Amino acid sequence: MLRERYEPQDLFALVPKLGLEMDPILTQLDRLLDDDVVFRKVKAELARRYPQTLVRGRLSTPVEVILRMMAIKRLYRWSYADTEHFVADSLVLRQFCRVYLEAVPDDSTLIRWANLIGPQTITPVNDRVVELARALKVTRGRKLRTDSTVVETNIHHPTDSRLLGDGVRVLSRLLHRAKEVVDAGAALAKGAFRSRTRRVRRLTQGIHRVARRKGEEAIEGLRHAYAQLIEVAEASKAQAEQVKEVLRAQGGEGAARLVEQFEHFLPLVGQAIHQATRRVLDGEVVASREKLLSLFEPHTQVIVRHKPGKPTEFGRKVLLDEVEGGIISRYEVLPDGGGQDSPHLRASLEGHRTRFGRPPDLLAGDRGVSSTANEALAREFGVKRVVLPQAGRISAGRRKIERQSWFRRGLRFRAGIEGRITVLKRDFGLDVCPNHGEEGFGRWVGWGILTANLAKIAATMAKRSIPTAKAA
Repeated sequence: MLRERYEPQDLFALVPKLGLEMDPILTQLDRLLDDDVVFRKVKAELARRYPQTLVRGRLSTPVEVILRMMAIKRLYRWSYADTEHFVADSLVLRQFCRVYLEAVPDDSTLIRWANLIGPQTITPVNDRVVELARALKVTRGRKLRTDSTVVETNIHHPTDSRLLGDGVRVLSRLLHRAKEVVDAGAALAKGAFRSRTRRVRRLTQGIHRVARRKGEEAIEGLRHAYAQLIEVAEASKAQAEQVKEVLRAQGGEGAARLVEQFEHFLPLVGQAIHQATRRVLDGEVVASREKLLSLFEPHTQVIVRHKPGKPTEFGRKVLLDEVEGGIISRYEVLPDGGGQDSPHLRASLEGHRTRFGRPPDLLAGDRGVSSTANEALAREFGVKRVVLPQAGRISAGRRKIERQSWFRRGLRFRAGIEGRITVLKRDFGLDVCPNHGEEGFGRWVGWGILTANLAKIAATMAKRSIPTAKAA
């Protein structure tokens, strides 16, 4: 049964001689997480675990413990195991997480509960945190700056040989599991459970050796090696298709789980085979939006950024809207990969008006957002000062506008979002996403931004609570 909280205790009062207390930021964060709206949204999501979670079963880890441990995990960039260890080891963190003298939930328990809180819940929770920032006058929504960044997925560098090798290894692993489930009398062709991983390993190593050579002979050798690798992948795929149908006909819980995994990976392996055939054997150019980059993170996209030392990144592009006070008021994982940011300005302005009840006085963006249509759109929304520098050669009249003091101040304000993105990547994990799947990606990004906003509000409030020398 899902319970809300443990009976409150004051651990600091148990050992008064130690003089324990939370640092100012944790104190303010503790007050923010006491918000009833945030608590109810998280509780409603955790209640989805089982149909009778709210009324039956043994008592669960309390909702407020889960919420606070998730926040502290992202605040300090700990793993789930580290979070369990450090909270159990610290009276201050036990008090903050409201665990008190109870057993701290282990890492596997935290993972199961965390996977229930999806991105569709984290987004409205972040909206509520933005409301709190506005109520506490951390921000007033008078200035808006927008930019995008890439959060990479946790994959190795994508090549066709690695994709095919991964496909054969995954199917061979599933076939090995299926061998223990399939009935002994099932009608299967000879070698249906054969593993081809060693053959694939040798072929992949040969491809890497041939790829280092140059000349026409090397190109032909590479084509021949790829043809063999594709043939092996097709054979493994045919085996898996046959075993899958036998498992489907056989039935049973174990067989159903294997069928589900086969149905997930077989289309991806087929896509990898088709992609390698087109690119290597037929010499076609495959558009980046059609490419499969990973069997395990198929939502990964190719994003060309033209950055020195890293012209191409593999992950997802995330659009960020930041208001003054360092608060990310809105974020969105973009579906179109490396597309331009300019089509998303309307959503940013509409989101700002929804959250703050008025348009920003100042809108700032980089050249990726700039266009004549977007400037007209911003003025239509009621933005007084639009700072969108034009790309390419500009006219004398436009140059005169961009050299005015208000425009230059707006450009300096816009540059601040680059620092905010650096902080999000360095301190809140938005450099690489370790979660799996598209929903896991949205969850990772959402928790990072939510925790960053909570930390920013807490830091601002803690700074205000320190008396100045003049006031003292």
